Amino acid sequence: MNSVPTQGTALVTGASSGIGAFYAQRLAARGFDLLLVARDQARLETAASKLRAAHGVQVEVLKADLTQKDDVLKLEQRLRSDSSISLLLNNAGVAADGLLANADMEQLERLIQLNVTTVTRLASAAAAGFSKAGRGTIINIASVVALFPERFNATYSASKAYVLSLTQSLNAELEGTGVQVQAVLPGVTRTEIWERSGIDATQIPAEMVMEAEEMVDAALSGLDQGELITIPSLPNASEWEAFMAARHAMAPNLSRSTAATRYK
Repeated sequence: MNSVPTQGTALVTGASSGIGAFYAQRLAARGFDLLLVARDQARLETAASKLRAAHGVQVEVLKADLTQKDDVLKLEQRLRSDSSISLLLNNAGVAADGLLANADMEQLERLIQLNVTTVTRLASAAAAGFSKAGRGTIINIASVVALFPERFNATYSASKAYVLSLTQSLNAELEGTGVQVQAVLPGVTRTEIWERSGIDATQIPAEMVMEAEEMVDAALSGLDQGELITIPSLPNASEWEAFMAARHAMAPNLSRSTAATRYK
């Protein structure tokens, strides 16, 4: 059993399987107590028992459907009132398949609620509490499709682009507060999200698929190095650095009135 001093409590959404479950394991090993949130009570309880036995940390489980506003508000209030929470992992999410033109709009509304609205509300609550305490970590799970939206479902890609933008803006807002912010942009990762979304992941070339455990370890390494954006599947970090340099170089030109002459 581990005797690592507690680092506070890590609140992990989507904690019952896949990326969230591996994050819970790694964070427990680092000395975090855990608040595990997901819809499947039985799986949460099973995971909690194993984590307590393996790491000697306190583990609380909370059954919640984060597509439902009432459940989101309860979790948001917990973040605002519980000073022991020192890390938020916004991991819960859902994908979608098919064309926007013939999409099931009820399904897409649930996707937007979970991938966008819930992430925003929880990040806001964490930012308020953490900045007041002068410490804390907010990790938002986005996706590489935020950078390459033409390759996947339009609404899912847009939702993950939102998560990336939200994280970058939030990081600027929290500068100097002692709060660390990170967006993780996984490539294709072997989790249950594909099956739940009706996507046949077996059609994806094996060399493109990363194991969830490997993805989490890479993401935490990026966190330890102070990265704002971590792309676990990108072999050469200089490509991202070049992309960011080009973006910043373009920024001063985006609001110049003289640029309108290009369209005359």
